[in-house]
Amino acid sequence: MSRSGVGPLKSPLVKRRAYTVMVATALMMGILALSTSLALGYPLRDPEGFLGPAWVRLPMLLLAAFVVDVVPRTLWRSRFRLGRFKDEASQLIREHWTRERIVLVVVGLVSFYVTYVSYRNLKSFLPFVRTGDITAKGDRMLHRLDEWLMFGHDPAVLLHNLLGTGVTAHLLSYVYLIFLPMVPISVTIWVVWSRNVSFGYWFVTSQCIVWTLGTASYYIIPTLGPIFAYPWFYQGLADTGVSALQDSLYYGRQNILHDPFAAGVNSVAGFASLHVGVTLLMALVGQYTLEHRWIKAVLWVYMAVTVLSTSYFGWHYIADDIAGVFIAVVAWYLGGIATGQKFDRRLRHSHPTTTTSTVPVEAPSEADQDART
Repeated sequence: MSRSGVGPLKSPLVKRRAYTVMVATALMMGILALSTSLALGYPLRDPEGFLGPAWVRLPMLLLAAFVVDVVPRTLWRSRFRLGRFKDEASQLIREHWTRERIVLVVVGLVSFYVTYVSYRNLKSFLPFVRTGDITAKGDRMLHRLDEWLMFGHDPAVLLHNLLGTGVTAHLLSYVYLIFLPMVPISVTIWVVWSRNVSFGYWFVTSQCIVWTLGTASYYIIPTLGPIFAYPWFYQGLADTGVSALQDSLYYGRQNILHDPFAAGVNSVAGFASLHVGVTLLMALVGQYTLEHRWIKAVLWVYMAVTVLSTSYFGWHYIADDIAGVFIAVVAWYLGGIATGQKFDRRLRHSHPTTTTSTVPVEAPSEADQDART
């Protein structure tokens, strides 16, 4: 009962923006990258990637998504009558490309861009911040842990003996390399086509958290990864796109270590596995936000094959994968809470508390405040 005796006091509702945590994370990562660059005296770089540098590929992906969204659906709605195309397209744009959708697209892509580019630069700065033989110590420690978990055997050798080193290597290589374009494409898909705007914020916020926690893990336990620390275990593998990528990363790292002002960035760091973290995050958010079961199944299978590939090709130790799982789960949950998702007690289901960027937040009632004091 309230003090007036008329019934229980209700907690007032306040509001905040669904993109608050996402933007704050991006700003923090940007400040860290800039301050580290200034402290070391080395330049910040916009690393090349799928379709070129990030500032080129993200707008290109957005434009492609807009065209893919509008053109086929307009043709279908107009029954392929070109005379009705303009009117139907205008109607479709008004329905889907609302102010809330545009805010999600712009703020989401910019936040992801800042976070990801900062991550790549902080990863590149790692050998100059964590100097000495600490990286070799990290690799020895995690390799011994792998052998202990596998009863004295190396995980890669076991997988090579079990799965072979020819056809399997090529198949796993194709799956593994999908990750490179998958990251920017998945962000674009979620901001453009998420059926609830808050789902788009959930995915991108969690992505920003994953890359941030991954960066921290690199500095906590610096490692190169099995392929670079123990390359003799992988000499029998067939030449694939993955092996070419590994050679490129090795020589790129050597180039940066020799001349920090050279073009490119250092992209070698083992702990934790963000391939596992990001693919698991896709599967988790997809499980709670997608309607089609077959898409969910594809995401889970893709994640499982990626985990297998990390050990098969020597990208990561088992501990790296476990840490990647932890990072994904933390990012998934924190991103959901930050963007207005409510979970049941067993985390089996969730429901959004909003369809826009404005998230209602229950403020403490007077009774709660009295109880605390």
